[in-house]
Formats: sequence, structure tokens, C-alpha cells
Amino acid sequence: MVERASPLGSDFRPGFHGDFAEGTGVTILEAIKGSIVEANAWPGEEKTLTENLSAICRLKLSAAPGSGAANREGTCAFNIGPGRFLLSGQDEALAGDLIAAIDETTGTVTDLSHGRTVFAIEGSQVEWVLAKLFALDFSLSAFPVHTGRATAHHDLFVQIQRRGEKRFELYVFRSFARAFAKTLRRASEDVGYTIR
Repeated sequence: MVERASPLGSDFRPGFHGDFAEGTGVTILEAIKGSIVEANAWPGEEKTLTENLSAICRLKLSAAPGSGAANREGTCAFNIGPGRFLLSGQDEALAGDLIAAIDETTGTVTDLSHGRTVFAIEGSQVEWVLAKLFALDFSLSAFPVHTGRATAHHDLFVQIQRRGEKRFELYVFRSFARAFAKTLRRASEDVGYTIR
């Protein structure tokens, strides 16, 4: 398989940035995934798709938008709309396994691995930073761990999953990754941030 190069280049320099005199409020990094896959159910096939995804990935999924899960191997899935799921993990065979397992009468599977960049942002001020960019409630009660949301920052489409109490992963189009990294860094300047 061809080695993927980061679209961020030298523009995403590791170190401490912003106002870090009293420490940093967030850490930002590019989360490298082996596979990023979207699965969509045909109308009336949502339950079948959910059951197939759960069996393949050993996940407990709900068809309710925003719900999600993670398994022991690190594959995570979250609902990004009615009958639509985004799955990601380190296993490069995930896309092929899903394509082979999901019948064409149930829905479609699209490998997005080469078309998306994933940013992880974590830390004590992560909710504050993300609330500057997105009109969402990032509190733990409104946005539980393993759930996801599909939203936008201006014209940039972003899919967000909460991976821990103070950790989120943001999926963006690869062609916009460098611009979004700059936006994320600027939103983090007042709390200080570390890039890893």
C-alpha cells in the first residue's frame, strides 16, 4: 500500500504555542488512521446496516444520529446522519472487510482514507476552544463519549467524535486540512497549545 503523506507539511510544527506562560490548555495532533470508511443504508435498511456493522466491528451501535461506540481494537464508529455511519481505526483492511460484508441491497460503503485528515484535540480547555468554532454544546452531558456530530465551520464540513472526557477527533477534507489546522491553532492561542 502507498504510504500516505501528511497534508500539513512543515506548517504544523511540534512545540508550545500561543499564551503558554501558565501551561497549555490543549494539545493538538494529527491522528493517523489506517482506515476511514463511510457506510450508508438504503431507505428501510437502516436496521440491517446497523446490525451488519455491529457484527463486523463488534460494536454496539444505535441508529440514532450522534450515537457511537468503540471496540477493543480501537475501531470507532459514530452515526453522522439517518442511516449513515463513519468508521475509523488502525486496521487498513477495515474498508475491504466492510465492502465484502455489506450487501448492495443494504447500502453502500465508501473508503475515505485518502480523502480525510483527522485532528485530535485534548486537554482541560478543549470544550472552550471547540465552542469558539462550532455552534454545538460540547459539555459531557450533551455530547457523551463515543458520540459524534456532523457540522460545519463557515463552509468547511467537519465530523466530530468525542473519544474521551477531554478528547475529540475532528475529520476534515484532506484538501482543507492545512487551512483548518491554522483555524484550530488560532482558536487555541488564548489558552496555550502544544502540537505533537
